[in-house]
Amino acid sequence: MINAESLDNALIALVEKRIQLNELDYSDDSYDDVEEELHDMEDSFVDKYGNYLEKVLENVHEKYCSDTEVLLPTAYIAKNYVKKGLKSNGKPNYEVSPQEGVWVELDASPGKEAHLVLVPSPTRILLMTGANQSTEVWRVGNQ
Repeated sequence: MINAESLDNALIALVEKRIQLNELDYSDDSYDDVEEELHDMEDSFVDKYGNYLEKVLENVHEKYCSDTEVLLPTAYIAKNYVKKGLKSNGKPNYEVSPQEGVWVELDASPGKEAHLVLVPSPTRILLMTGANQSTEVWRVGNQ
């Protein structure tokens, strides 16, 4: 069984590192170091949670988008997150745009633009299907 708190904290750390990197210009002296830290964190994340998350993603793909290939879990982490305050448990609340994550072709609506994205607090997978339309298709602990 996976430790949901540990997974969520690791995903939050990755998201925060992506936010930090996005705030830097390529010309910033620390850009390369922060980018390398991010890649090391992603590798550790996949080493620790990759097998678990790949099984989860296989199930999500099978249910919603069976013709779309399952990628590494880090591919489903958005490039840009917007921090929107704190939740009651003290963890950050994040929002993502509908174009973030991995593009998928929905079984129920072929040709419709959709993305799967991994979001923390708590760790979950959102199916983004429009400007402000998202559906939670998986949440850690709800197998």
